[in-house]
Amino acid sequence: MVAYWVARSKVNNPDQYKKYTDRVPGILQKFGGKILARGGKYKILEGPEKFHRFIVIEFPSLEKAVACHESPEYLEAAAHHKKDGASELEIVIIESI
Repeated sequence: MVAYWVARSKVNNPDQYKKYTDRVPGILQKFGGKILARGGKYKILEGPEKFHRFIVIEFPSLEKAVACHESPEYLEAAAHHKKDGASELEIVIIESI
């Protein structure tokens, strides 16, 4: 059963955040991840307007999605978006029905 990363991000330092986003597509691919939505137009219907970047990534399974997030490669890349508050990021992994 497929699973999805659903993420909301607020970018505070675009240059530092780019060091993260440049690395992530190759890491996702190793785990079968496919970006379905990243950036682009959006409309907030409910909730805080804190986040201005939304990401949806499909994985072949919940286990692959979790393994990707916990992988050394991803953790190394994630250090860039965390450095000096470059971004605020929330990620949820949800299995499809």
